Amino acid sequence: MDRPSPAVQDYLKAIYQLDEMAEVQGPVTTSQVAEALAVTTASASNMLKKLDTLGYAVQVKRQGVELTEAGRTAALEVIRHHRLLETYLATRLGMSWDEVHREAEVLEHHVSGALADRIAEALGHPERDPHGHPIPTSTGKVAVTPSRRLSELAEGAAAVVGRVDDRDDALLRFLAERGLVPDVRVEVLGHSPFGGPISVRVGGERVVDVPPAAAHAVHVE
Repeated sequence: MDRPSPAVQDYLKAIYQLDEMAEVQGPVTTSQVAEALAVTTASASNMLKKLDTLGYAVQVKRQGVELTEAGRTAALEVIRHHRLLETYLATRLGMSWDEVHREAEVLEHHVSGALADRIAEALGHPERDPHGHPIPTSTGKVAVTPSRRLSELAEGAAAVVGRVDDRDDALLRFLAERGLVPDVRVEVLGHSPFGGPISVRVGGERVVDVPPAAAHAVHVE
């Protein structure tokens, strides 16, 4: 099968990541895909039909869409390229973690499998990107580590940050300024009433207030 177009790759990646982040198991809905890619529901519906025709996805009537094995393989390939590029840009060019996602979104479509392998080798075959997300191997294997969201931890609970959602540049800057980055230990000191900020001790010393929406973007192990 030929390499998917950039537009198809974007959809496959979005479907895979939505399924990866799902709180409840089941097909990814058209509206979820549309929201993730900032397109209309009609546009998303048309592309999902195309993915079905191409053999990359199967539409489940009145439920949503699921990737086929070919779709999953293609999605993991572009995700591998994206996360390797993020790691290269951060470690070799010194770019901040809120910049690398945007740049990798553009470059991921123009990297061959051979070049991705060369980048991985030059970086020492990293297992995670700067945001803590696992980097798929060239054979399509990806590590899965059970995690919970920081917002779900009870008062007094402690954990280690595993990864953070990386789609919002402003959110990434907010988290970085407060030290909420992968491998840092966190302890929940308290939840404010009526959906207010969560008080968190970061790294055993610093105490910061984290809005629930930001805490929801932090995955802890």
